[in-house]
Amino acid sequence: MARRRKKHEDHANHEAWAIPYGDLITLLLAFFVVMYAISSVNEGKYRILSDSLVAAFRGTPRTVEPVQVGAKQVGSGADLKMSIVAQQTLAGQPRQMLEAVPIADERPHFNVLRGGSKQGQRLPDAAAAEAERLLGQVADDVERAMKDLVDGKQVIVRRLADRVEVEIRTDILFDSASATPSKHAQSIIERLAEALAPFPNAVRVEGHTDNVPIRTRAYPSNWELSAARAATVVHILGSGGVAPERLAVLGYAEFRPVESNATALGRNMNRRVLLVVTGAPGSSPIAGTR
Repeated sequence: MARRRKKHEDHANHEAWAIPYGDLITLLLAFFVVMYAISSVNEGKYRILSDSLVAAFRGTPRTVEPVQVGAKQVGSGADLKMSIVAQQTLAGQPRQMLEAVPIADERPHFNVLRGGSKQGQRLPDAAAAEAERLLGQVADDVERAMKDLVDGKQVIVRRLADRVEVEIRTDILFDSASATPSKHAQSIIERLAEALAPFPNAVRVEGHTDNVPIRTRAYPSNWELSAARAATVVHILGSGGVAPERLAVLGYAEFRPVESNATALGRNMNRRVLLVVTGAPGSSPIAGTR
């Protein structure tokens, strides 16, 4: 009787999952390595490659040099001074054509009239010097022509960086609530016109009042009164030889006080006519209004 062979059971491999798992991990590693490499492209080298391919297949490249990211590299062909809008390129906007710019700044240098006033116009050095010289001469001639009134504190001459201000108390020019010149006003303003006529500077005439209300047929408010007084001064200046195109009229009423209107002295200080001689010859008379 033949001996029956014992059947051996096949051994079950419980670690078969490790092989595909290892393959998956390897593929993921390769995937992230590729993604990292793509995310850190050297923009300069990429641009060189792009221009080389364009030159090979379409002709001459459209740019002179690659876009530089970070500090400019020596020997990269970027030693020329070029203006490149790099931020727009990196933001995905169309690249701008490269444009050569001069190494030295060829723009003219400007300075502000001495004193640094906010209202000062920026002029070339020679023009600034000439404007300053004219202003100084204007102030000298006005002070000489109005010496008695300057000494009596009825006329004040202020020398500022970009202008000369001539302040006249209205009580020596006009009667109360009137824009008709007093008997002395004509000669006072004519003396002022004689001093201003030889110069090319623009002259702005400002009328100012106190805060006491006025309501007449001729002057419904202090606006009309202040403007009318300034216009009266302008008419006399024009007839005294000051070119009309140099003149301008402004009425500020009571809204530009220099002192408090609570006292009689303060109200008297606020009732004034102010002539502003600007520093730039040929400029608008109302330029730099405060």
